Amino acid sequence: MPPFDPEPGAFLAALGEGAREPLTPANLAHRQARDAETRPRPTLAELRADGRFEVDESRVPGASGGRDVTLVRARPAGVTGPLPLLYYLHGGGMVMGNAWSVLPQVLREWALPLELAVVSVEYPLAPDARYPEPLEGCYAGLLRVVADADALGIDADRIIVGGKSAGGGLAAALALLTRDRGGPTPIGQLLLCPMLDDRGDTFSGRQLAGVDTWDRTSNTTAWRAALGDRYGAADLPPYAAPARARDLAELLAAHIEVGSAETIRDEGVAYANAIRQAGGRAELHVWPGAFHGFDTLAPRAALSRDARDARLRWLRRTLTQSQSQSQSQPQP
Repeated sequence: MPPFDPEPGAFLAALGEGAREPLTPANLAHRQARDAETRPRPTLAELRADGRFEVDESRVPGASGGRDVTLVRARPAGVTGPLPLLYYLHGGGMVMGNAWSVLPQVLREWALPLELAVVSVEYPLAPDARYPEPLEGCYAGLLRVVADADALGIDADRIIVGGKSAGGGLAAALALLTRDRGGPTPIGQLLLCPMLDDRGDTFSGRQLAGVDTWDRTSNTTAWRAALGDRYGAADLPPYAAPARARDLAELLAAHIEVGSAETIRDEGVAYANAIRQAGGRAELHVWPGAFHGFDTLAPRAALSRDARDARLRWLRRTLTQSQSQSQSQPQP
């Protein structure tokens, strides 16, 4: 197997084997309860960081009678004019995580330096909510944000959809859905170690079994929870698992990153290549020696800093290019 980078690898070793305990159907409920109890969930007052950010919440009805979706909206305080928006979907394997815990890092690393608004989406989790409910909730939230863009001070023509792990997979699915429904047209998709393929038959999935922090067993457990009886079905829609998509033409520009020592490495690499082969733009990073969640577990490692720098550069470049293109278009 590819060796771990020394810094994240040392941190993982110090945590012990428990850090790599796989998610299974038997321990799923326990892991969900533990995650809900222990994952930091900052309050709105804490997210406002002594007035550095404006933060509020709103609720959006889920599509077709699905559960309501909470949108946590944030922007740097005192910045006037419509801001570009990052519509962000949290990770957690589709079974854990929340919209609040990811915001401190997102606001500090992206919103402040880029003067970027952020909407973090609290979508319903599996197995209580199965495809298509979480995705439809994310889509309903995006429609609401675009409809309320003027009131929210958001530039509806400069929206990036993004997410990490399960959120990265949902962001990729949302890009496909908006394209095919003729919905809002974001300018890019930020896919960080995205869960894209329910089939679990890649080389990296077998290579990193029992090794990665998110291994083949955990991945299978999460996909089964998210898809139920549709798991592995030959006719599964690409919106459920974007790696199933056969048509990747006219997709948003993508930033895709995975680790070389990561279970879902090969599906991310394949997705980037498929976008390119369809004539699209995909910037791909395969971080050497990185396992799933390396930058969260070892945030000060040089490799983690490099990854964060690459994301910031892509976001800045994508936003700058979109602004230049809009300014160069003739006004009616």
